[in-house]
Amino acid sequence: MREQVIAQKVGGRAGLAAKRSGAIAQRPARRGSRAESSATLIERLRSAARYLPFFAKMALAIALGVLIFAGYRAAASASFFQVRRIEVKGTARASAEQVQQLIRRELAPRGVWRADLPAMSAQLEHLPWVRTAVVTRLLPDGIRVRITERVPRAVVRTGAGRLVWVDEDAVVLSETSAADQLPTFFVRGWSDENSEAARIENRERVQKYLELAHEWDAAGLSERVSEVNLIDVRDIRAQLAGDDSQIEVRLGSKDAGIRLKKALSVLDSQRETPRGGLISYVDLTQGKRAVVGFSSGRQISSDSSQPNSTGENESPALETESRPVKPAAQGSDNGAKETRAGKEKATKNPQRGRTN
Repeated sequence: MREQVIAQKVGGRAGLAAKRSGAIAQRPARRGSRAESSATLIERLRSAARYLPFFAKMALAIALGVLIFAGYRAAASASFFQVRRIEVKGTARASAEQVQQLIRRELAPRGVWRADLPAMSAQLEHLPWVRTAVVTRLLPDGIRVRITERVPRAVVRTGAGRLVWVDEDAVVLSETSAADQLPTFFVRGWSDENSEAARIENRERVQKYLELAHEWDAAGLSERVSEVNLIDVRDIRAQLAGDDSQIEVRLGSKDAGIRLKKALSVLDSQRETPRGGLISYVDLTQGKRAVVGFSSGRQISSDSSQPNSTGENESPALETESRPVKPAAQGSDNGAKETRAGKEKATKNPQRGRTN
């Protein structure tokens, strides 16, 4: 009997085991590379996802802006915002009808929503009596206007002879009427020129008038003045009222209240003399000394000297503080002639007024 010897294959099991072990050993390696690739993909997706909110926000903002703009254009052009109500407050002298007409004209092409409020306020402030104007919206179809009016502070005589009201900014407001309560005296010397220099000069005149009115009212002198001439605010001249309406008082540039009081005192004392009706001016531009000028346009009493019919008599150097004024006798032909500075020299008439 032949024995069959099965030769053991060398390395069979070992090789198989080795193969198996190699296969087993390689499988984790393949699994690891897949995991790494998966992780890399996830990281990429995550990195890309980080930018998605930014782009989404940008797209949302752009879309929202487009919608807002389109809505604004549609709303602004809609008849829903056409003006239907205009409230005007604060008008007493200013015309509310003029205010409403201007507002409607400005809002007709654009409506309440797109109204240019500052521009409308500026236009309203050019209307008579309007000092300031505040314009606000009353959505959807209303406008409110608050007016602050100018306050009349003085009456001035224009170059054409008209009497008009002006405010403290020297803005001409309107002509005076019979129903107006007029101030005790007016301003003369107004500039009608439409220039910045003229406006500045007129404002100075109004400020000077207000100072004089306050000072003369406090001293009880305003009732004796009808006009104050402020052609030059450094050479104030007051035209008196009533029976003294032909007399001008020249006050200079300062102490107008004190000087006017002295001038009226001199005038009152001279009124008692035969030549009192011939007084044409009292000059106190030198301050302490008064110069009285006489006109020859009137008759005087028989016991007085007859003045020259073509000239002007002056009474220089009257001490108004301590001594009364009396008329002097007729003298030589050398007199005194008036100057704007107050130093009087003349050659027209021999009469002079002196103090005792």
